[in-house]
Amino acid sequence: MLPIPPYFDPEKVGRVWKVDYQTRAEEARAWAKAHGIAPAAEDAFRVALVLVDVQNTFCLPDFELFVAGRSGMGAVEDNVRLCRFIYQNLNRITHIVATMDTHFPIQIFHPPFLVDEQGRHPAPYTIVRAEDVRDGRWRFNPAVAAVLGLTPEEGQAYLEHYVRTLEEKGKYQLTVWPFHAMLGGIGHALVPAVEEAVFFHSIARYAQPEILIKGNHPLTEHYSALRPEVTHDHRGRLLVGLNPRLLEVVREHDAVIITGQAKSHCVAWTVGDLMTLLRERGEGHLLDRIYLLEDTTSPVVVPGVVDFTETANRIYASFEEAGMHRVRTDQPMETWPGPVGEALR
Repeated sequence: MLPIPPYFDPEKVGRVWKVDYQTRAEEARAWAKAHGIAPAAEDAFRVALVLVDVQNTFCLPDFELFVAGRSGMGAVEDNVRLCRFIYQNLNRITHIVATMDTHFPIQIFHPPFLVDEQGRHPAPYTIVRAEDVRDGRWRFNPAVAAVLGLTPEEGQAYLEHYVRTLEEKGKYQLTVWPFHAMLGGIGHALVPAVEEAVFFHSIARYAQPEILIKGNHPLTEHYSALRPEVTHDHRGRLLVGLNPRLLEVVREHDAVIITGQAKSHCVAWTVGDLMTLLRERGEGHLLDRIYLLEDTTSPVVVPGVVDFTETANRIYASFEEAGMHRVRTDQPMETWPGPVGEALR
């Protein structure tokens, strides 16, 4: 493994600060020369690193949806390990893809979308079940109908369709989340320490990072980077179609490493969709290319409210049974199972 650049400070990983791009660019070129790091285009064995929603809103303790895990500092600890992993394997990572959860104030999972009989909005972390909507405990807020291009009646019909569809498909029930990942806000940005590592990789390897936006349709949740939780409205009209880009990434690379936040939600749903869609297309053999970097991701845990740790572990066990590989940063890539270990040994 390569050494870690001396500027990296793990104490800064949990804070917001400005990346000094020009200085890092100069250091990256010098680093590449000193360590014989070739341009990514020359890689014979191509490795993609997919970072799911490694954004301030999920990864910093002072922000809205900090993924604390059971340790209480989960995402910060994860990103210390993630940055080190990127630096130590700079010469092996061909391409980096980052997904970015992207939201507006008026969306189905934010408080203003719903009201009770007194016109009050639900508190964050309220679970809205199909029976809650059917029985009138929560209803569509008619005041936001015009903003969404709906009539109040259409909004209510859609809400009933939405929660019923989630239940029928075995998805998580509608969760009212705190305002988060707001487009244009600082919470939407990548965590500075991770952004810095991705930028350093880009300059050292002459490799362009790729950003995938998800979650900006107001009428559906969008945990997965491939498709939303509900794809069609109550009249059968398409809301958001499939984004096949990560399928293409798997096809284009010899190995794809996936991590990010949160293990129980956006990471799990992204990997789950990859698994389902590859199988549906007769490409289940490509699951052997997928590596789940497990000590750089944490589940959603809100003490006294929700704890998705065991749920996430069960989901990851099912991925492993399907043919994917569960790995850790403290395991040298040469020791990993499957194509990575075979190529590097």
